[in-house]
Amino acid sequence: FLEGMYLKYNEKAAQKGVYVVGSCGFDSIPADMGVLYTRDKLKGTLTAVESFLSVKSGPEGACIHDGTWKSAVYGLADEDNLRQLRKKIGYAPVPVVGAKLKKRGFLFYNREFKEYSVPFMGSDASVVKRTQRYLHTELQETPVQYGAYVNIGGLGSVIKLMFAGMLFLLLVKFNFGRKLLTKYPEFFSAGRFTKEGPTQKQMDGTSFSMTFFGEGYSEGQDPQSGKPNVKICTEVKGPEPGYVATPIAMVQAAVSLLEDAASLPKRGGVYSPGAAFSKTKLIDRLNRRGVEFSVISKPEV
Repeated sequence: FLEGMYLKYNEKAAQKGVYVVGSCGFDSIPADMGVLYTRDKLKGTLTAVESFLSVKSGPEGACIHDGTWKSAVYGLADEDNLRQLRKKIGYAPVPVVGAKLKKRGFLFYNREFKEYSVPFMGSDASVVKRTQRYLHTELQETPVQYGAYVNIGGLGSVIKLMFAGMLFLLLVKFNFGRKLLTKYPEFFSAGRFTKEGPTQKQMDGTSFSMTFFGEGYSEGQDPQSGKPNVKICTEVKGPEPGYVATPIAMVQAAVSLLEDAASLPKRGGVYSPGAAFSKTKLIDRLNRRGVEFSVISKPEV
């Protein structure tokens, strides 16, 4: 959907001076703006970042409305169309600057968090890549490589997730399977997705944190030669992501469009959040509303 909007409307929006900015909710403001925040806090050149999402719930547990479940079902079913769409757009490749960021496996034990992690299945990685491509081609900024992951807990959570994941990937390929998945979201997601969505108590007890581990090259060091010699860790944290943090992010993005007009890209178009808001005060606005950006550990050479 996001990239389809770009293909259909980018030129028309540019001609009319209209700014169309997608993914301004929990996907993908924390990830996209978090990478830019990490870059701005590093004294030197940031070349690679990995983010790890943790969602904590209270005694009432957490659940998500089945609208998000349907998005996942139809999004995965539509994967082949996305490849064709990207061919039509004809993206310029984003150059790799600095040491190449290694892709992690489908499942791995994360020593920093002492739990297992898997790649994040949402749109964050592709949204960040679109931002980095724009900043590189339009503003000649050094592109940052990015990997997005989510922490899932201990071995019990891994077994549950692998079983549910295999079933999901099998069913999503067939029309009949997709009908089953969308008709019985609670059964196939082990209660994580429901047609009712979360209760107020569940939302009150839920929060998220996204931790960014960045590496790069200190000032005066050529990022095209040698190993990265500086690291930084930052965090974006906030309330329940889907129904509390998302509207905060969305409204503050809209306020930035109105109030920070002079800092937007020079021409209209269809943009990712980081491309539209990299020069605005969006991060300050979010900080004041409870979606907080902070440096966990200062850059160390």
